[in-house]
Amino acid sequence: MPVCLSKSAKRTESKTKVKLTRCGKITLGILMTVIAALLVGLVVYFAAYGKIPFYYHVSFKVNSINYDEKFAKPYSKEYMDLNKKIVSLINKTFHESRLRRQYVTSHVVQVSRANGKVVIHVVLKFKSCCKNNAAKFWDRIETILRQKLTGQIGSLLIDASSFKFSDIAMPIAENLLHTCCGQRTITPSGNKIAGGQDAEEGEWPWQASLQQNNVHRCGATLISNHWLVTAAHCFIKANDPKEWNVTFGLLLSDPKTQRAVKNIIIHENYHYPAHDNDIAVVHLASPVLYTSNIRRACLPETNHTFPPSSDVVVTGWGTLRTDGKIPNILQKASVKIIDNKTCNSGKVYGGVVTPGMLCAGFLRGHVDACQGDSGGPLVSADDKGTWFLVGIVSWGDECALPNKPGVYTRVTYYRDWIMSKTGL
Repeated sequence: MPVCLSKSAKRTESKTKVKLTRCGKITLGILMTVIAALLVGLVVYFAAYGKIPFYYHVSFKVNSINYDEKFAKPYSKEYMDLNKKIVSLINKTFHESRLRRQYVTSHVVQVSRANGKVVIHVVLKFKSCCKNNAAKFWDRIETILRQKLTGQIGSLLIDASSFKFSDIAMPIAENLLHTCCGQRTITPSGNKIAGGQDAEEGEWPWQASLQQNNVHRCGATLISNHWLVTAAHCFIKANDPKEWNVTFGLLLSDPKTQRAVKNIIIHENYHYPAHDNDIAVVHLASPVLYTSNIRRACLPETNHTFPPSSDVVVTGWGTLRTDGKIPNILQKASVKIIDNKTCNSGKVYGGVVTPGMLCAGFLRGHVDACQGDSGGPLVSADDKGTWFLVGIVSWGDECALPNKPGVYTRVTYYRDWIMSKTGL
């Protein structure tokens, strides 16, 4: 405790007491301020971080909805419309209950089939400050759901006997909550791949770094918990899976997740130095679980079209210019699709761009993929904000030169090949 000393030993005892009293008031005032600040900090901390997450799985059959094969595709209109309807119902249920402050989110993670009808599987996330009351918390949530999700609810006729409820472990639950392809959990704050910009954490959650002996060589795109798609030419000099590993995260120097490689499958008709069939898939030795910052891109169907002049984004850790240095932070660049007729004109690539390729960039140059971006994603968002893999960085004349846009492997052209190798 601070001690106030008088300036003169000759001062009276009463004066000394006054001095001490004044010093005590000042010290107490400072102490009370510090305590108040600490209390506020603790309240803020526990409000933001002190609550424990709880995860649950609920499933039920809806007799009023016939099963359609389109429900197997989580980015189909049918699936998304059903997810929106169910999540809206669950949101309303808990927002009007005493658990509205504990309820966080819910998501339809699967639509299966039973006797021609749909069975809906939903994962729910809650947060509570008290782990000791987990059983009571479980009972309250189940009771609310069981009372709501039985019988006729608007156009939904739910089979009460099909209702099932259970808790679920956090890593698995978070994986399921983020299982939808082509979704991002952040909104970027602004628009180095040559002419690009720094990306933000979680902005391109499907981007991966393919590393040979822990050195970045190529980019890749996560398309499932087990599989990535990349360029065949990344493995010209080394195709032994034991030499390769995969990292995820914004920074090459600080990967958030790493995986070994189990198998590398290169297109059977790829023959270097030709650029045709420049595609490969990589099988991870162990699955990566989805999080808010690690998610998969959507694979387009063979009939999905990406018209010329469509806005697309290319990402990677490639050099910022020809023969330049590799950046540590992931780069992004917005470019446009260029039709193959233009790209095959005499002043551009003179007829060497085949149907399995597409061009993207600007004829004026300045913005382009570059060395080290190979195998990485070229993606496009639909009108609902779902991101699809359009192309795979393949080749081009140097980087960002006029009339020399980037050339990419066209994913729709190889969609059936990807399916044949991965089952996706």
